[in-house]
Order: sequence, then structure tokens, then C-alpha cells
Amino acid sequence: MMLDALAALLLGAATVPAFAPFGVFPLPMATLALLFRLWRHCRSPRQTALLGLVWGLGFFLTGVSWVYVSMHDVGGMETALAALATLLFCALLALFPALAGYLFGRLRCGRAWPDALLAAGAWTLAEWLRGWVLTGFPWLGIGYSQTPPSPLAGFAPVVGVYGVSLLTALIAALLAAGWRDAGKLGAAAAIVVAGFGLRAVAWTEPVGAPVSVTLLQGNIPQSLKWVPENLSLSVQTYVALARAHPAQVTVLPETAIPLLFDQIPREVLQSLTRNGDAVIGAAIGTRGGGYTNGAVAVTPELAAQAYSKVHLVPFGEFVPTGFGWFFDLVNMPMADFTAGAPGQRPLIVDGQTMMPDICYEDLFGDEIRRGAAQATLLVNLTNTAWFGHSLAQPQHLQISRLRALETGRPMLRATNTGMTAAVAPDGTVIAALAPFTAGALTVTVRGTTGLTPFVRFGDAPAIFLALALGLPAFWCRRVRAN
Repeated sequence: MMLDALAALLLGAATVPAFAPFGVFPLPMATLALLFRLWRHCRSPRQTALLGLVWGLGFFLTGVSWVYVSMHDVGGMETALAALATLLFCALLALFPALAGYLFGRLRCGRAWPDALLAAGAWTLAEWLRGWVLTGFPWLGIGYSQTPPSPLAGFAPVVGVYGVSLLTALIAALLAAGWRDAGKLGAAAAIVVAGFGLRAVAWTEPVGAPVSVTLLQGNIPQSLKWVPENLSLSVQTYVALARAHPAQVTVLPETAIPLLFDQIPREVLQSLTRNGDAVIGAAIGTRGGGYTNGAVAVTPELAAQAYSKVHLVPFGEFVPTGFGWFFDLVNMPMADFTAGAPGQRPLIVDGQTMMPDICYEDLFGDEIRRGAAQATLLVNLTNTAWFGHSLAQPQHLQISRLRALETGRPMLRATNTGMTAAVAPDGTVIAALAPFTAGALTVTVRGTTGLTPFVRFGDAPAIFLALALGLPAFWCRRVRAN
């Protein structure tokens, strides 16, 4: 069992290169296939759960190591405490693959086909639970590894990222159940071929005139951004970039100017809107004296529309009950935002309807798709300066690519330090700025209209299918018991 646990740990770590920036998308089909084979040789649900837990530790400690960077390098937490906090966080995340292992060990019937379906369904249900338990952390869901050129990207507009996770896990389970079995190999191949076919389907169509957009990346270090004496650095950087790169719409990232929006001087807003509308990531004051993390669209006449972030980040944007002591250990400014109201309308910007999401919000596809139904463009304003030089930036861009695929909408990303990019409705990156550089990305985009199946139905079909895949094993166990 010790050798199996070591193998599971290494398989988890080896799965991370499937994601950006490496993009070895076939990897999860191989590493999960080997994990599922280890599960098949276990004697009890406890053993399958243990192997799932160890796999998860290898996977998350490797893939989200940037949590340590945010707490230690940027947040100022002591080395040992930051390392312990990172380990505990990753151990918490590892409980979900452990749950998948337990479900498989508890419900398997010992027959190849039902058990293969069960493994894929259990894996997907565990990922889905990770996406909403304790407000959710769906980062590095297996489906995110299947951005183009993966053929499975074709399924994203139909069943979303959890559906892509399910199909990836199903291919792995079929390989694990019988890699020499023509029937199982044929089923796996059929999934891949169907994905290629779906990639050729245009679920949405262009609407309106093309619009030029400049996405600004100020590259202001987190250590300088919130120092009051450095306010002029942020203002001068973004004003200079906007003037040097005129466009119909100028987009600034999350909290680009570290002031409440109402405190930004009028002359700064006039400079930013000299050539057209501007979308500015800024804190927005509330009537109750608090503030939201938001995006404000401003016209050259200084008329404004606002969006306030709905899905806040625990510890980063609000203080969970009983955890006030945490902020005595780190240096995290503005960590007590108020959540915006659900169901906010898109911003009208130069004839386009633009639905914003702020940083972490774009992890939640079922929430994004509701606003996307009313919008022609998506825009993500983010600040990943918290995570330094790590895997977080390219991983986050990959998440945005899935949102573009799911909704059939262009996705525009303006970030403080990277990765600022424009993504086409098919999930391909049109253009991107190098991270950790100050610059501007000017692109011409055209909004789209129409509803993908995912926008219509959300995650429900994928979760229903994941549950249904467990029925054959359940039925098989009942028949054998009788």
C-alpha cells in the first residue's frame, strides 16, 4: 500500500503540466487511468479514499503552490506559518478526490463497464462539490486542462467545464478498465471524434460593428500599490498608457487606481476617456459606508454605470466568521468588501453590452453564464499581483478561455501584472501581453449573440449525467446481492 500511495502522490503532481502554461492536455487521461487502476486493486473504500487523498496532495501542492506566495511573499506571513497554511489548504482540497475514491470503493461492483462509468461519475461529482462547498474553489478542475487544441474543448459550449471533466475522466476510466479492449478503446475514440466535430459548430454569431479595445496592464507591484505616497504612480502609469494607445474602449484592471471610484479626480477620468469609453476596475462606496469591488463604465461625458462583484474571495475580500485573527498575520488591505447584488445588468459600452466579472468570479461558469446571456462581450478585470511569479497567471487565463468557450462570447482580460489577453469565442487566445511588464494590448473585437446549450442549461446536464453514470454499478451490486 505504501508503494501505491507513493505512486498516487507522483501521479497527482505529474497531472499539473496538463494545465497552462505547459498545456499537455492528454496527461490527465493517462494519470487518472493509472489512479483508477490503483483503485481497482484496493480492498476497501478506505484504501481508495486514501489513494485519492494522496493523489490530491500531490496535485494541489504542485498546482496551487502560489497560495504560499500570496501569504508569504506578498502577505508577509512567517515562512513556517505560510507553509503550514498552504499544506492545510491543499489537504482540504485533497478531500474531494478522496471522496471520489471513497464513492468508487463503496459502490463498485467488480465489472469493467459499470465500474468505469462509476469512476468518471464519482470524479465529476467530487469536482462539482469542490466548486461550491465553503463558497467553492474549482481551480484546476480537470476540464480546464482541455482548452484548444484539445478535441474535448468542443464539448465545453454544450456541457461546460464539469462535462469536460466527466468526459476526460471517462476516457481515463475506459483506458484503465481495458486498454487492450477494442470496445472500450472504441468508446474512448468516439468521445474524441465527437469533440472534434463539435469544435466545428458555431453556437453564436457576430453582432454589431467591430470595436477597438485597449487593455491596460500597469504592472504596479502589490508592495507599492497600496502605499498612499505611491498613488501618483498608479494614476500616471494608467493615464500615460491610455493616451499612448487610443481606442474606442479602454479597460483598466481590478482596483487599478487604489481609490474609491468617487474619489478619483475628474481630470483623471477625463484623461482616461479622451478617446472613448473607459471601463475602470475600482472600489465603489455603498450607502452603508462600506465598499464593493467593482467595474465602472465611464463615457467621455463622465456618465457612469457600475457593476459590483458578487462572488467574493474568503480571506481576500471578506473575513469569514471567527477568522479575524488571520489578518493580524498578513498584510492584506481592503479585505472586507460587501458583495454586490445578483442579477446585475451588463454595462453598455460603445454599442456593445459588456458583462464584467472581477478576478476570481470567472471560476464560476454557472454564475457567469447568467450574465452572458444578456451580453455580447465578457470582460475580466483582475489583480494577480498577489501571486507573484507563479503558475497562477497562466492558469487563470486558461480558466477565462473556458468561459469564452462555454458562452460563445469573446473574453477580454485586463490585469495588473498578467496575463492581459483577448480570447475568441472558440477559446483561442487572439493576443496577450507578456506578464510582469507595463503595456497595453489593443485589439479589434466583435460581440456575439445567441445562446450555447451551456448558457441555456448550465451545469445541470453534466451533474445529472455524472449521477446517472453511477446507476449501472449500483444496479449491478443489487442484482449480485439478490
